[in-house]
Amino acid sequence: MLIYNVTTKVAHAVHTDWLNWMKNTHIPAVMQSGCFTTHYFVRLLEVDEEDGPTYAVQYHAADQAAYDRYLALFAKNLREETLQNWGNQIIAFRSIMQYVN
Repeated sequence: MLIYNVTTKVAHAVHTDWLNWMKNTHIPAVMQSGCFTTHYFVRLLEVDEEDGPTYAVQYHAADQAAYDRYLALFAKNLREETLQNWGNQIIAFRSIMQYVN
């Protein structure tokens, strides 16, 4: 199983609107892709919030093929939508992780 992690620092000025958009629009759209089995949406603690809070979304994919399908069919449009909505009000980075038991 893979975890696709997106960590985002959000400017204070758009924090509330961005949070609502994530919960009601963006995360549901990612999950509707069918590429992920579950997700966790968390706020990072004990980090510098002078410029705004930091959040992470961890989307869980059953395998590499599901993640690759997301990248091929859905990621570009969702990233473009995010950029159009929030521009330089957010800074995000992505990582892919693997469960280790």
